[in-house]
Amino acid sequence: MHTYEEVVRATATKEATWYVVPADHKWFTRLAVAAAILEAVENLDLTYPTGAEEGARRGTRRTRGREMSRLAPAEKG
Repeated sequence: MHTYEEVVRATATKEATWYVVPADHKWFTRLAVAAAILEAVENLDLTYPTGAEEGARRGTRRTRGREMSRLAPAEKG
């Protein structure tokens, strides 16, 4: 057990943490994993895009669409 703990401590970083989860009972294992995932997602500090950001993306898509249509081969009639 000591060697296992040393390996986890030596390889864990802030960006790639280890979670040691007991697997004796499935329900508890799943609860512990769900809690770890929830904590990681909450720490991402995600926000919804603002209207200005969404408009800028839409404009970019329209521009790309026009550029692609100009590059497309003309249909034969």
